[in-house]
Amino acid sequence: MTDTLYVFARAPRLGTVKRRLAAGIGRRAALCFYRAMLDRTLRRLAAERRFRTVLAVTPDGARGPWSRGLARVAQGRGDLGQRMQRLLWRHRRGCAAIVGADIPELRADDVARAFRALRAVPACFGPAADGGYWLVALGPRRPAHPFANVRWSSPHALADTLVNFRRHPSARLRTLHDVDTEADLRACRR
Repeated sequence: MTDTLYVFARAPRLGTVKRRLAAGIGRRAALCFYRAMLDRTLRRLAAERRFRTVLAVTPDGARGPWSRGLARVAQGRGDLGQRMQRLLWRHRRGCAAIVGADIPELRADDVARAFRALRAVPACFGPAADGGYWLVALGPRRPAHPFANVRWSSPHALADTLVNFRRHPSARLRTLHDVDTEADLRACRR
């Protein structure tokens, strides 16, 4: 079974993407940044042969040239954890991973490393510098509710998630920065 990577993305529309970033740099600049990051992320991952890349979009019916012709699935309803679990559960017997579209340093090798780690452990996380994570990858052995009681968009997101994995060993990748705020963007440019 082919390892599958889902790139979680929001349709790039003015006022609907990178709202915390937009508060600092404006909605148009945030949209331009998001479009550039989504394009860069998909370009880096779409041609990769070590795993299959699928675009997981919201809103569910969103389409556009930004999708680069990739297979698309709807994220569906619910909070971030419910949407991630729904997609990962499509691969109960295989391995699947999720990344966002706002990680400037993300490389295909990072994702391949996560899938390799799943040969030895049931889960792999790519920690983000802000306390969250930029990647989650799960193999067939996983907790029933991997994203229960997670305080999303907080410095506790990874720690909260790891509580759900206390009986399931996990691997960690390198720590990367995602871009959520103007301060994150300034740090990224440095």
